[in-house]
Amino acid sequence: VQLQASGGGLVQAEGSLRLSCAATGRTFSDLTAGWFRQAPGKEREFVGVISKNGVTTVYADSVKGRFTISRDDAKNLLILQMNSLKPTDTAKYFCAATHRNSASRTTSGYEWWGQGTQVTVSS
Repeated sequence: VQLQASGGGLVQAEGSLRLSCAATGRTFSDLTAGWFRQAPGKEREFVGVISKNGVTTVYADSVKGRFTISRDDAKNLLILQMNSLKPTDTAKYFCAATHRNSASRTTSGYEWWGQGTQVTVSS
């Protein structure tokens, strides 16, 4: 599986961004998919995950109510809609995927990773 994230950029606080992750190499609907982020000097942290059928989503408390994960299996796309952005959301965002059914919050729960896209939120 190859994952390619895009859509990052510079945005002011309270603004919005939409990240996309294009998947190739495997039927996307066979994959549980998630987003993680990593700020300089910090560990990679869980943002959210969506189940294979798109019914279940789980979010980190820090983004709950502001971020929404969705998937378009026909286009092999994973989406992260980010609203009400804060400077603390500044990080490199990574998409990840696994063949497992479980919606893991840890990096070890995912076999495949995208290269990341930078999100910078100015105050």
